[in-house]
Amino acid sequence: MRLQRLLVLLTLSFVGPALHAQDLAATCHASSSYDVTLKTDSVLFDRAAPAPFHVELQQGALRTDGAAARLNAEDQDRLALFERELRALAPRVRSVAQNGVDMAAQAMRVEADGMGLDSGSRTEFDRRLGEHASELKRRIAASRSSHDWQGDAANQYMNQIAADLLPLLAADLGQQAINAALGGDLQAAASLRDRAADLATELQPRLQQRMQALRPQVQALCPSIQRLAELQQGVRGSDGKPLNLVQVGQ
Repeated sequence: MRLQRLLVLLTLSFVGPALHAQDLAATCHASSSYDVTLKTDSVLFDRAAPAPFHVELQQGALRTDGAAARLNAEDQDRLALFERELRALAPRVRSVAQNGVDMAAQAMRVEADGMGLDSGSRTEFDRRLGEHASELKRRIAASRSSHDWQGDAANQYMNQIAADLLPLLAADLGQQAINAALGGDLQAAASLRDRAADLATELQPRLQQRMQALRPQVQALCPSIQRLAELQQGVRGSDGKPLNLVQVGQ
């Protein structure tokens, strides 16, 4: 459901699939089959299927699959307001997403605190994490389209982050296991080896649980999404079909 990626992902974490969106279908009971792009002078909704494939709004004008729709004055006003409110929602969504990055980064730091990392590993971990968080926030700030966060592209980027951070943590835990074994504590050594091997699996649910603290910020967006769904009601495209850009259930 592409509304989960409305302009930017609403919540973020750094582990597993690593880029995790709060499910708007559950939080706001909202969904959409379209991707959305904020262009300089219009808003474009597009999808692979079914038709209409492209819906473009421009200051009260409407085009579906390239054909202009004939609208009465009320529908023109509704669409102009829809576009304005969607544009107003965009920075709020970006803010929530960037807060999610900060929250996820802090959660990772807390997890690292409990690993007994040596000073060198911890310093390097903090440096890399800070760089990744800053770059992700930059991407969010620059994003104008949910296409920027398509599954493959987003997952590849976040997998790169995980591939950079997790081996550093695992290597330190592995060295701790070696040190414990050399000191004669074989039980501790085995426990540390298991922890290093299962690091991603163990971290993911704990981080996702911490990210629940972001849910109130996501919920605060729900009335604006409900408003968008209401504004589109009754408006029909050039094909005579209702726009149905946003669906909100109970």
